[in-house]
Amino acid sequence: MRLRQVPGIRRVTDPKAFGRVAVLLGGTSTEREISLKSGNACLAALQKQGVDAQAFDPKDQSITALAQGFDRVFIALHGPGGEDGTLQGALEFLGLPYTGSGVMGSAIGMDKLRTKRLASAVGIPTADYLLLRGPQDLDTVVERLGLPLIVKPATQGSSVGMTKVEKAGDLAAAYAAAAAIEPAVFAERWITGAEYTVAILQGRALPSIRIETPATFYDYQAKYFRNDTKYHCPSGLSTEAEKHLASLASSTFAAVGAEGWGRADFMMDKTGRPFLLEVNTVPGMTDHSLVPMAARALGITFEQLVWQVLETSFTREPVTA
Repeated sequence: MRLRQVPGIRRVTDPKAFGRVAVLLGGTSTEREISLKSGNACLAALQKQGVDAQAFDPKDQSITALAQGFDRVFIALHGPGGEDGTLQGALEFLGLPYTGSGVMGSAIGMDKLRTKRLASAVGIPTADYLLLRGPQDLDTVVERLGLPLIVKPATQGSSVGMTKVEKAGDLAAAYAAAAAIEPAVFAERWITGAEYTVAILQGRALPSIRIETPATFYDYQAKYFRNDTKYHCPSGLSTEAEKHLASLASSTFAAVGAEGWGRADFMMDKTGRPFLLEVNTVPGMTDHSLVPMAARALGITFEQLVWQVLETSFTREPVTA
């Protein structure tokens, strides 16, 4: 069995139309804790609306077990193994429709380096960067990018493994911290300014959110656990700037092949020019998360949001031939 692409989004009014839904959560990535929070919140929202949904943790069960008794999959797995195309490929093989981006969009969106390269190719600004192939590359980083800068693993989410470097002497430790998580590491020019995020839902850009944090940057703790992170939605941008940011987010999704729902993150420098940071094809859905916040600004409840995300699974349907 395999899946074929179906154009457009099917609107669903009867929860029975979804069939039996597996909500994939947990997993084995560095973002397991957040995935459990996201998945359980989405599971509760679906069950509240009468959807026959059940939790499924790939850490405890084989993915192949999904083929027994489930009709579609709601993906709430964050990071490698859930957001990088590998899971999507397995579901394609099993013939199980799933939410969000497909194999290509998921794989590219998870890779910050390839996202930057594709975005740059279609005219979306991103910060200057330097790929770090090993300690031998550290000598040229400061000369090329200046200080401060930020060191990132290429395919991790939730700011895992990122370090802001303000002194050249701290660069080696920052590189080692990122390289301990994965081999693909890069340094990026630090942009001083405000951080914004734009959610995409069923092809529509939601209102932007401006993020304020007293932390060094919007890191893992600031994203999910700190209570002093501030979110502004409406973000305070002019109508023209809001439209421009929405256009950049939509163009980024198109460039990487992302689908259904997700988020694009930007830093805006002191001149008001936005620079793409990354794409998230399975964003967090916790009480601190940004997509639910942007949806609320349009009067979309969390339950309605989760329902609309599940509707994106109808862009694929199984075929037996």
